[in-house]
Amino acid sequence: GQEAQFAFGEKRYALLGQEAIVEISFESSPQSSALQWFTPEQTSGKKHPFLFSQCQATHCRAIFPCQDTPAVKLTYYAEISVPKELVALMSANRDGEAPDPEDSTRQDLPFQPERKCSRLVVGALESRKIGPRTLVWAEKELVDKSAYEFSEAEAMLKTAEDLAGPYVWGQYDLLVLPPSFPYGGMENPCLTFVTPTLLAGDRSLSNVIAHEISHSWTGNLVTNKTWEHFWLNEGHTVYLERRIGGRLFGEQFRHFQALGGWRELQNTINTLGDKNPVTNLVINLDEVDPDVAYSSVPYEKGFALLFYLEQLLGGPDVFIGFLKAYVQQFAYKSIVTEDWKNFLYSYFKDKVDVLDKVDWNSWFHAPGMPPVKPTYDMTLSNACVALSQRWIQVSVSGLKSSCGLFWQFLFQAPLPLSHVQRMQEVYDFNAINNSEIRFRWLRLCIRSKWEEAIPLALKMATDQGRMKFTRPLFRDLYSFDKSQDLAVKTFLEHRASMHPVTSMLVGKDLKQDQ
Repeated sequence: GQEAQFAFGEKRYALLGQEAIVEISFESSPQSSALQWFTPEQTSGKKHPFLFSQCQATHCRAIFPCQDTPAVKLTYYAEISVPKELVALMSANRDGEAPDPEDSTRQDLPFQPERKCSRLVVGALESRKIGPRTLVWAEKELVDKSAYEFSEAEAMLKTAEDLAGPYVWGQYDLLVLPPSFPYGGMENPCLTFVTPTLLAGDRSLSNVIAHEISHSWTGNLVTNKTWEHFWLNEGHTVYLERRIGGRLFGEQFRHFQALGGWRELQNTINTLGDKNPVTNLVINLDEVDPDVAYSSVPYEKGFALLFYLEQLLGGPDVFIGFLKAYVQQFAYKSIVTEDWKNFLYSYFKDKVDVLDKVDWNSWFHAPGMPPVKPTYDMTLSNACVALSQRWIQVSVSGLKSSCGLFWQFLFQAPLPLSHVQRMQEVYDFNAINNSEIRFRWLRLCIRSKWEEAIPLALKMATDQGRMKFTRPLFRDLYSFDKSQDLAVKTFLEHRASMHPVTSMLVGKDLKQDQ
């Protein structure tokens, strides 16, 4: 949004039909919103600096001049010069290496042309081979743990190919970034970026890898033309991710994940407000920053629509045929919702009467929860709901006899403080490494006004920068009168080390920025 300063070279004339090469010399700023720079002290190894880029949704222009829109799919060739002790990776296949002719302490790394995303990382990285087409990259201190955590990537890739068609990008590598990375993952072709918060130690959070793998078809191969139609990327990707989970772990698991997504959507809409236009599936981003409008709505409301259509049109086997045909129809293209809907009607031309009964206007353009709730297999969730209800309904005198089963549904706030304290005694949630469980547990503690949890919640909010965790934790701490001032103070102290997008949005959440 800042005015660019530039100058033209000498005037030249080109003949009609003559090929011309336009050369632009430019440099980025240390304040570029697309780049995050780390001092050696901020890395795991403590010896070398680190750099990574995060361009979605509108930040690629903060690195180099480009048509910064998902409507344009162009190829690029890059040559990166880095110190010899560091590794440079991009969302493209590396094409060898050579000494830098101007500096013997550096090396040049060329990258083959690639489409859609331009991503860059430079750091003291090592790799481990975890599959025939997959390396996992991380700093030395995390690389072996990462290799174990993501060892199921090839099985997920093969399952995705069976569901959606051939994987066209060649290599599928994974890169574990520093903790400030603001997302769970980012689906760069050839090189998926992931957060270290996935390193639970037991592969229990590998569904995020299934999600990023799925983007190889829905998001990278078929892309939303504008960010108003972001659900085309994310709704289909969540659908394919859960189909992969269903193949690997059973249909009951898929339904359990889907029901969790419905509850996540409810939480998001409760936070944003059910009349808020950013909860529309197709939103109006006129004069709205896509980063500010970002939420789980395109993911889970989009998935709910596809899950509902699956049930309406003949079941999983029928609907996956549509998904595969959809990918084939629009491969390497950018589309809008109307393109998707027209193809849906074309593919199910014998079921137009069924499709005409769908309330499309409410699904696409109405805020709040969807007009229809899909049907879910409740087998796995019933036991969790029953146990959560026991905790909610138990009297203080009955707490000592509560059973020790693993409680899945942490977020039933507010609970009496005595109940939350007893949960800690029974389950020792404070010792759990799984970031998803720890996040929900700490939110429950803060909402139940347990002051002893304030330092733990602040620590999780600042030790990592995944917005899924950091923003709700700071919001809850800000809403608790005992921690409001400390939340603001802690944010301001850590702001400089946060990713620019995270810093901007948390600042708005805590009313420090307009």
